[in-house]
Amino acid sequence: MNIPLSSTKVIFIPKGSTNSIISQLNKKGYETNGIDKFVVRLFGYPQNGWIDLKTNYMTKADFLYKITKSKAALKTVTLIPGETSYVFLLDLAEKFNLSIDKLREIYDTHAYKEDGNILAESYSLPYGMKEDHLLFYLFSQTNKQYEEFSRKIFGYYDKKKWYFYLTIASIIQKEAASVDEMPIVSSVIYNRLRKKMALQMDGTLNYGKYSHVKITAQRIREDNSSYNTYKNRGIPSSPVCAVSLNAIKAAIFPVKSDYLYFVKDNTTGLHKFTSSYTEHVNNINANRGVKKSYTKIKEEETELDLEAKKIMDTDVSEQKPSSIKDLWNNVK
Repeated sequence: MNIPLSSTKVIFIPKGSTNSIISQLNKKGYETNGIDKFVVRLFGYPQNGWIDLKTNYMTKADFLYKITKSKAALKTVTLIPGETSYVFLLDLAEKFNLSIDKLREIYDTHAYKEDGNILAESYSLPYGMKEDHLLFYLFSQTNKQYEEFSRKIFGYYDKKKWYFYLTIASIIQKEAASVDEMPIVSSVIYNRLRKKMALQMDGTLNYGKYSHVKITAQRIREDNSSYNTYKNRGIPSSPVCAVSLNAIKAAIFPVKSDYLYFVKDNTTGLHKFTSSYTEHVNNINANRGVKKSYTKIKEEETELDLEAKKIMDTDVSEQKPSSIKDLWNNVK
């Protein structure tokens, strides 16, 4: 029990029996054994979740005691649907007193794509986590949920194809004025892609540090990234932002329409959709001289588990599986 032991100050202990927890700790290099199981039982029962050990060095007896008695102080941080990882990392650095440079270096090194690697939701995270542990946890939790959602809908998980849908969802997240509009905006995106038309959507240029920057004609001329859907056909190489489950659903299940254009109505804040360019121009002209008189429409948020249940309980047979299969298989 007096053997010295080193550890990160904050560790995560999953739910399980004492035996399974001791076995998992052993696999992670803590050199626990059968005797330790009896010692832990004398102290009580292992806590689950984040544990703050307070120090990096201790005896094994101290370690076993702390995993039964200690818990880490948690703080909730929310990744808002439509926000970019660039802004979210700034928020993490400020709230958890972390190095923004380290966060960005680790994110850029290990993220699968430039954005969309962390699902938009609220996370309760402990003080004391290092930059790498925090990001690896967020990446891991998100990927587990992505895989679960994909398997429930499609029966398997292909990360490359899933991120195709996430990219579509991120454009929807930036462009739609309400949850109800999301499947309609999704149909416009697919209709334009099928016709080999450039998407020409301002929202795709609100990536990274430009998350809240107004898109100007100069910006459209000068931005040469894949996010500029005025210059490039197809979709960006990465999601534009973090997305909600509503946006993911809309990306996978667009409504059927012949719409190719939409513009926001200055009076209602909602979009006017049309399949005719002439009508689209008329809708644009109808806004001229009309002062914006609406308040910003916020996406209606629900608890993640309830939203996840809606996705995972989706009966694909009622969602036009042939069209879903076509969309899925057409991804290169």
